[in-house]
Amino acid sequence: MRRLWQVLRWAVVAAVSAAFLYPFCWLLAASLKPRGEVFDNRLVPRTVQWSNYAQVWRELPLLDWLGNSILIAVLSATLVTLTSSMVAFGFAWFRFPGRDLLFRVLLATMMLPGAVTLIPNYLIWKHLGWLGTNVPLWGGTLFGSAFYIFLMRQFFLSLPRDLFEAARIDGCSSWGLFRRIAMPLVLPSAIIVFVFEFQASWNNFTGPLIYLNFADPHQYTVPLGISYAMTQYSPTAGGQGDYQYVMVAALLVTLPVLALFAVGQRWFIEGIASGSVKG
Repeated sequence: MRRLWQVLRWAVVAAVSAAFLYPFCWLLAASLKPRGEVFDNRLVPRTVQWSNYAQVWRELPLLDWLGNSILIAVLSATLVTLTSSMVAFGFAWFRFPGRDLLFRVLLATMMLPGAVTLIPNYLIWKHLGWLGTNVPLWGGTLFGSAFYIFLMRQFFLSLPRDLFEAARIDGCSSWGLFRRIAMPLVLPSAIIVFVFEFQASWNNFTGPLIYLNFADPHQYTVPLGISYAMTQYSPTAGGQGDYQYVMVAALLVTLPVLALFAVGQRWFIEGIASGSVKG
């Protein structure tokens, strides 16, 4: 009986894994097909056309899109990790009147849908004269994120307070407590925040659509660029239906995120494990 349950468990795992892997396998197969066979739903192409991977760089400004996305994602992830960590440390370490109330107000902002703040944010960036630039896509991270502040605060609270009080007695400043003691101890959790924000920024389509849609296509990010390519190749827009280049581009742009998860996997697991232990 135990053997049967083990076989059933592995069968379920295999079925779920196959369901998640199928879109990637389909994308890989479509990227190797000629124009007329892209949507034939065959996982093994009848005709393998390796030249798609060389031609895509001439058809689309993919290198520019990758560079823009990497720049914005790295800036967003780095800035939001630093600012959220500093605010979270302030809520975890300092004791001041109204601290709990301010923290509740901060958490309440997570209840606001993104559509509510969309127009005010747009008007702010328009007033500052930064429409058509990538600044609105990473500038907001200078003020932290409510979710990341909450997450980092929980990690800071898991650290023994006596450690910080001893350092304070030795003359360590508040900035020194954060930089020399707190951050090294919660580095895995900071990497979690960095990976989450990098992925969110990399996959962000709404932001570039609003702030970059009227700019030069070479300034587009990857999601907006792929959408632009789909429109350009559409026969209704005068294109020839060369969607194989879109499939190649979509496959190539997944590699940076996969590499980031592969590199940060150890830190990611360590951060989850350390966050589950109190004290």
